[in-house]
Amino acid sequence: MKHYTQAKRCSLDTLLSLLQAASLMKYERRYPDLSGKILGMVFMNPSLRTKLSFEAAMARCGGQALSITPGESSWAFEEQLGIRMDSDRPEHLKDAVRVMSRYVDALALRSFAKLQSVTEDVQDTTLRRFEDWSTVPVMSLESAVEHPCQMLADMLTIKEICTEPKAKNFCLRWAPHIKPLPLAVPHSAIFAAAHLGMNITVCAPEGYELHTEFIQYAKETTTFLGGTFAQSHDPSSLPDDTKIVYVKSWGASSLYNQPERQRQDFERHAHWMVDAPLLQEETRLLHCMPIRRNLVATDAALDHKNSAIIEQAENRLWAQLSILEWIFTNDDGVIQND
Repeated sequence: MKHYTQAKRCSLDTLLSLLQAASLMKYERRYPDLSGKILGMVFMNPSLRTKLSFEAAMARCGGQALSITPGESSWAFEEQLGIRMDSDRPEHLKDAVRVMSRYVDALALRSFAKLQSVTEDVQDTTLRRFEDWSTVPVMSLESAVEHPCQMLADMLTIKEICTEPKAKNFCLRWAPHIKPLPLAVPHSAIFAAAHLGMNITVCAPEGYELHTEFIQYAKETTTFLGGTFAQSHDPSSLPDDTKIVYVKSWGASSLYNQPERQRQDFERHAHWMVDAPLLQEETRLLHCMPIRRNLVATDAALDHKNSAIIEQAENRLWAQLSILEWIFTNDDGVIQND
């Protein structure tokens, strides 16, 4: 049974095959036949692009996507094991997943990091248990540590910008926010660049380092493919001839559970906001969205001719079409429509 939950669990060949399929679907308007297939999506956190792009993808292919929001459109889920369930969460996640598996052909989960414990976030427990309890394929719609659907869409966007991205310069550029955000997208952004063998620079203030094991994976992967990996704490410039600057906000793990100190630290780094002068002549600006204008990046940067954030968002649809086709294809290369 196939799952699409973590980049490290997919071979490079599989990821590049998905990338090629996404490109063909986009430029040839080729849609797989998913007639009769039902995708069940569980959103424990808000979504615009992920939810609508998956719904659109399933509809275009003749299938259907159903979604629930625990505590709003369904019972609230209890996740802890072995406890007496006397809280306001009347349904256990274990039971819900096993029941939903009987109704749909694949499941997908969005469950952000709780930002209370680095150790717990890295374990990605909610997604791992969801996958263990499911009897149908599972896709991650962003977990505590990765956003693999965004990663594949970013790979497609980068390939469109840099036909040959190998050894081209990619900069993941931190920006301030009003609250701490998870590390899932930053991790997946450097994974996207690493799988294409780019020269990666992570530019962030001291104290805002990404998780070590994810840095190591990106470094090893891009080095194997002919790229490089570096880190910088200088907000004033990009590496020369930077092709991609990927702006993203995230919180400092050392400031978990300290909201006032985190807020003050964001204010102290307000000058890290991305503005148009940072963009070189051939530098394209990416961001996963939503983005807070004139806090994370200025209007001038986001509306600049070199901003590719709308094209990047569109590519979520094409990337996810290829993932859906792969998920529903058996080992003989056939999509079985019941």
